[in-house]
Amino acid sequence: MKRQLVILFLVLGMGCAARAQEAVSDSQNADRNVAADFSAASSTNASLFQPAPFLTVSSAPSFGSPVPAASPFGTAAPDPSPAPAPDPKFLYGGRDDFRWQLAIGVDWLRFRSSIFDASAVGVKTSVTYFTNDWFGIEGNISATFAPEIFDQEHVKVLMYGGGPKIAWREKKWEPWAHAIFGGSHEQPQTAGNSKDAFAVQLGGGADYRFNPRLSGRLEADWVHTNFFGQNQNNFELMAGVVFHF
Repeated sequence: MKRQLVILFLVLGMGCAARAQEAVSDSQNADRNVAADFSAASSTNASLFQPAPFLTVSSAPSFGSPVPAASPFGTAAPDPSPAPAPDPKFLYGGRDDFRWQLAIGVDWLRFRSSIFDASAVGVKTSVTYFTNDWFGIEGNISATFAPEIFDQEHVKVLMYGGGPKIAWREKKWEPWAHAIFGGSHEQPQTAGNSKDAFAVQLGGGADYRFNPRLSGRLEADWVHTNFFGQNQNNFELMAGVVFHF
């Protein structure tokens, strides 16, 4: 009887020990970090974002030299606003100047001949194109009128021509000289004489620059004509303005 009780107790003790070992094993599995296993497993399959290999990070700009933002293709973005086109200027002497000059002003002509004399007043205009900093080609025309002479006849003198012009082009003052060759036309008609004749203008003047596009002008010329089969030596004065373009 005692032997049977001892054997029974041994069997019950072994069963309790086995159950205790299973409970400890289950508690260890429950306390294990499941998130660590999940993160380890998912990290092998996840694809992280990688920046494009052609994008570069610009260095920090220094003061006074801004760095343009990089475009998606790695090049600097162009400036959308183009620079304004400069005026067409040419370097002449000590300043920037324009090639063309248009002058217009009041003209006074003292006409002297063996048939009649007249002091005619009118308008004179000229256009000049400069080929370099001192040499130009000029063309001009003038129309002047004088009081009545003879029987209800007024003196009218028209002169026109072209020729070389030489100028000393400085910042404010521009003295110049020219030689104009062309023709002239006068009225009234005189018996046996033509109303047209050859004319030469020799003289010069000076322009004063008010701003880059506007000057004032004074001009004086000796004017030679050959009306009535004779030679006339006349004198001309002009005052006006000059436009530069």
